Amino acid sequence: MKFLETKIPPPAVMALFALAMWGLARVTPSFASLALVSFWGSKLFLAAGLVVLFLSAFNFIRARTTFNPMAPQNAATLVTNGLYSFSRNPIYVADVLFLISWGLYLANPFALALILLFMAYITRFQIEPEERALSEKFGPDYAAYKKRVRRWL
Repeated sequence: MKFLETKIPPPAVMALFALAMWGLARVTPSFASLALVSFWGSKLFLAAGLVVLFLSAFNFIRARTTFNPMAPQNAATLVTNGLYSFSRNPIYVADVLFLISWGLYLANPFALALILLFMAYITRFQIEPEERALSEKFGPDYAAYKKRVRRWL
């Protein structure tokens, strides 16, 4: 399945999973009784996702390197500061926060369960190829970073 590696932009993958969550929520029972929790919870996770996304992007911009997930080999600098000192993939963490927000908005536990599949897909077809490219480009510096910082959280 190497043909899928870094071929579909992660925002498109997230959108496809959001669509699948919506479809699943239409055909499975929701927890309408949790409407207030799902309303405020969805707003909280959306806000957290936006903060994580913008702070992560700012780190790349400040380092004057690419954050194009389709071409990790073009990275000019290994970004390890800011949120990248807690997670090697905070932008994907932001994607998960967005999907949690959407799942809470849908008030559907089955839809929320799809987030685990999103994480598995992104890990296998996006993060692992990125890690190989960064290992080739930054060698021991990236190996040390991987030992120090977790992949997700």
